[in-house]
Amino acid sequence: MRRVSLAVLFHLAASVAAPVPCQDQLVRLQATVRHLSSVTAEQQRYIQQLQNSQAQLLQLLPHAHLDLQNLGPQNQGPQNLGQQSQGPQNQYQDCSQVFSGGNVASGLYVIRPDGSPTALTVYCDMSDGGGWTVFQRRTDGTQSFDRSWVEYKHGFGDLFSPAGEFWLGNDPLHRITSQGAYDLRIAMEDFEGNQRYAEYKNFKVDDEKDQYQMHVGEYSGNAGDALADAHTHTPSVSASASGSRVFKFRTHDHPSSDETADARCFRHSRSGWWFSRCHSGNLNGHYYQGPYQALVDDGVVWYTWHGWWYSIKSVVMMVRAAHLRQMLLEGALQEGPHGPMGPDHQNHSPTGPDHQNQHHLTH
Repeated sequence: MRRVSLAVLFHLAASVAAPVPCQDQLVRLQATVRHLSSVTAEQQRYIQQLQNSQAQLLQLLPHAHLDLQNLGPQNQGPQNLGQQSQGPQNQYQDCSQVFSGGNVASGLYVIRPDGSPTALTVYCDMSDGGGWTVFQRRTDGTQSFDRSWVEYKHGFGDLFSPAGEFWLGNDPLHRITSQGAYDLRIAMEDFEGNQRYAEYKNFKVDDEKDQYQMHVGEYSGNAGDALADAHTHTPSVSASASGSRVFKFRTHDHPSSDETADARCFRHSRSGWWFSRCHSGNLNGHYYQGPYQALVDDGVVWYTWHGWWYSIKSVVMMVRAAHLRQMLLEGALQEGPHGPMGPDHQNHSPTGPDHQNQHHLTH
């Protein structure tokens, strides 16, 4: 009987002692979590330091530009392909003027918007009527659009490659669209090869003190109006003098002071954008391969075409002077089915004998 009692006591003792190793393991796991949290915090501080350092450097650098006076025949070479020198008074202000000047090949050109302290290298898209100044391009996800306020201000990415991804910059975009009335065109393609577009009249971006707020007017196209809130006046949101609703540009390091639903939504994204109905139209979002799963709908989204959980394959955003559209329409009526340029001009090749643009820069 004594042996049985001792066996029971030993069993009870073992049972009481059993949780001790579990407690030790819990302590070790808690220590590991604290260590990892410390490492993560240190990495976040390091990333923030890098972003601050880069922001300071960007403030010291002007936007990429070329001196037009150095593009004369005497300076021609691999990097100076201009045909003649032009003074500041003859500089193009946007790609619409480039096109009106007889340059019909898509490519890099030098412009100087009104009030710009420097000349700018821009990509001019001469399709769809011509004269489009491209300010955003997404093609394959090689460039991260999770950028700081200063980077979106000055621009980033690969402007010089034929399919390079880039953001021209909010400052240049403001200067261009402040010169008059402009149309916005957004050309998109999904991973199945389907193409859609959206166009908006009266597109304008204000200056930095107004947080580069966006104005858009009437919509047309076949991609759906994902920016409907931006040009549909509602009593709960203030409208501009033109009646269009305005949206301020936001980045993760430069939030807005208002607390609307749209202002809260951008906190789930690391990209910079004019957030409307959260991510109903965020073309600077994270690059996924079509349908995606994530904690938040932060892809390259155009909700009215593919919904929130499909990331668009490629996007080109561009602006054109509104008066050029009207001129093209009037010219098309006068010239017939071939349009104002005639059949030969529409088939103009960038490598053809007539490809002699005064400010054209090849890739």
